[in-house]
Amino acid sequence: MSGATYSPIEMLERLIAFDTTSSLSNLALIDFVEDYLRGHGVTARRSSDRADKANLFASIGPERPGGIVLSGHSDVVPVADQAWSSEPFALSERDGRLYGRGTADMKGFLAVALACVPQALAAGLQRPLQIAISYDEEVGCLGAPRLIADILAQGPRPAAVIVGEPSSMRPIAGHKGIGVYRTTVTGRAAHSAQTHRAASAIFGAARLVAYLEAEAEARRAGPPAEGFEPPYSSFNVGLIEGGTAHNIVPRSCSFTWQVRPVPGETSAQVLAAFTDHAEREVLPSLRATAAEAAIETESIADVPALVPDPDSFAEALVRRLTGANRSGFVSFAAEAGMFQQAGVPTVICGPGSIDQAHQPDEFIEIAQIEACADFMRKLIDWAASGDGG
Repeated sequence: MSGATYSPIEMLERLIAFDTTSSLSNLALIDFVEDYLRGHGVTARRSSDRADKANLFASIGPERPGGIVLSGHSDVVPVADQAWSSEPFALSERDGRLYGRGTADMKGFLAVALACVPQALAAGLQRPLQIAISYDEEVGCLGAPRLIADILAQGPRPAAVIVGEPSSMRPIAGHKGIGVYRTTVTGRAAHSAQTHRAASAIFGAARLVAYLEAEAEARRAGPPAEGFEPPYSSFNVGLIEGGTAHNIVPRSCSFTWQVRPVPGETSAQVLAAFTDHAEREVLPSLRATAAEAAIETESIADVPALVPDPDSFAEALVRRLTGANRSGFVSFAAEAGMFQQAGVPTVICGPGSIDQAHQPDEFIEIAQIEACADFMRKLIDWAASGDGG
């Protein structure tokens, strides 16, 4: 069966044209990719927990265990309030660079993987190469759990996952996790001249924010986690809101915070310590004047770290294909840790730099697209050789 063919740059141009900002649907892009694969005789299946978004998974080659999954997310961050020199959702080339939202993070990787489908089909693969596209990675890796569950439940188990986050085509063996939470403190309102009858939610929230700052300082002063920048678990309070007027003791205050734990520490551990502190050290003082006072924390996102594994088949394969003598570490979170947590060896390796991700005038070097295409050709040759099983 003969379908449409694209060079990696032509495919990237098509993918960039879909505005898949996380707040919008990604179905138009998924429709395009599904139709493209169907044109080459490749069947893809969708998975989703939402009506307006979908993951997509396709397998090329024999239906057998030991496949290599090429994984990337379809969504991109917003361009609002950013000063772009060119249209964000139309690929433009200047001085050896390709500009557009998602070029680096991470439609460049998906474009190369998809453009190489005809080559993979013609190679006579001995083990499958598989393409996995997720939704809502940028807002907490929300689509990945459903995608991973589908992959493991519906077909032979893969041997490795390569997540194509921008790494300048260097193998990445570890990334930090991320936990994002919204804490709401409820006290009792009163006239500001009668504070003895009230319980200030803002004061309570401030004490909790101070606790998080102290936890951040303790991590900064502790033993470094070599290879990460910064080399410790980091904390941030990004949003806070509460109160109604300067002369009313506030009844409610909420703040959104995050922790990015290094491997060896988990978001769950941090949250448990935070909750214990809130219940033992902050809540009793609020309830001294307001029995109804409460502190509630909602989990918005929880992504595990990718833990370095010296025996990782995924890392060994990517190092072999790239010629890298060693693997690196990154401080951003990714879906790689979720695949690893599900029991599949996982490594990050993709074109472009994280320094350009989320920025106005986001770009990827054409040389990086070419390096990724060369990597894919080597991967296809390896999968066709039957080497390693």
